[in-house]
Amino acid sequence: MKAVKILSPGRALVVTDAIPPKPSPTDLLIKVIAVALNPTDWKHIEFGIPATVGCDFAGVVEEVGSAVTRPFKKGDRIWSAVAGSNKLRPDNGAFSEYLVVKSGLVMKIPEGASFEDAATGGVGVMTVGQGMYQQWEEVPWPDKPMKERVPLLIWGGSSATGALGVQFGKLSGFEVITTCGKHNFDYVKSLGADAVFDSRSPTVGADIRAYTNDKLYYAWDCIGEHGSPDAIAAALASSKPEGQKLRHGTIMFRPGTKVHRDDATFTWSIAYTTHGEVVDTMGLKVPAKPEDYAFAVKWTEMVERLYVEGRFRMHRVEVREGGLEGVLGGLKDMKDGNVSGVKLMYRIADP
Repeated sequence: MKAVKILSPGRALVVTDAIPPKPSPTDLLIKVIAVALNPTDWKHIEFGIPATVGCDFAGVVEEVGSAVTRPFKKGDRIWSAVAGSNKLRPDNGAFSEYLVVKSGLVMKIPEGASFEDAATGGVGVMTVGQGMYQQWEEVPWPDKPMKERVPLLIWGGSSATGALGVQFGKLSGFEVITTCGKHNFDYVKSLGADAVFDSRSPTVGADIRAYTNDKLYYAWDCIGEHGSPDAIAAALASSKPEGQKLRHGTIMFRPGTKVHRDDATFTWSIAYTTHGEVVDTMGLKVPAKPEDYAFAVKWTEMVERLYVEGRFRMHRVEVREGGLEGVLGGLKDMKDGNVSGVKLMYRIADP
């Protein structure tokens, strides 16, 4: 089997003799059709983890495990994400001809949607679910929106995960405020953002606080660097009413980062835990969290419905040629900072 394998720190190649992963009774065996690239993929390679790379994918069901209870059958078109570059499951990653995935995390592709479109969303929707709904348990889900709008700040709304956060926040009934570069203002407004601020402005935090009349209680950071923690601290309300939570979430927490708001509940999303098993990657051993997997199962069932109903759309993509060999070039371009505002997409096979 062909797969992108990490051979040493900073070096990955397409091999032709990879061992196909074996599904458990609760897994689906998937023929991979299209894959999308995430920044985490090239970072995995830098660590030299001897494993198959890749997380986001779309494909076709080849085999259904004997204990799978959801209505999947051979030939179904599906999308999801796996924990690629996992030292404990080195044979399983998205950048390969076949993979296995927990059936509870799999969503069907609706008629009219392409493999390329669906493949972009797996990591993003899991991260949004964990960061904005599981960790903020008081926030209503997108299929049951709140009646009175309150402001929500999505820092980095033009990023792949931020674009989904903007849309899901809007569906939940928030007044969505976001930040990005000026060249992406029209894009995030098309996603439903109510107000957009220039993330590079030195007064952006104070400007957002003024816009929200000092009543911003929810902020989710999809960048996690370049001053975003400080700007969010300045944007959040200076005080809160009794019983009101003050939330500061992020998807990119770096050791040593100072949040500067002791009165805010700080949360860090790491979507690996949604797989419900131990993941060892990039020097980080993520414990199994059954409660995170149970949440993800319910969350993906709802996301599947919303996607079928056309209630949200995936991030912008740049489809490139070259299959698995092309993936290597895309990873280098991402590492070198030559990709912005799109997710790179590669077709691996035909259905």
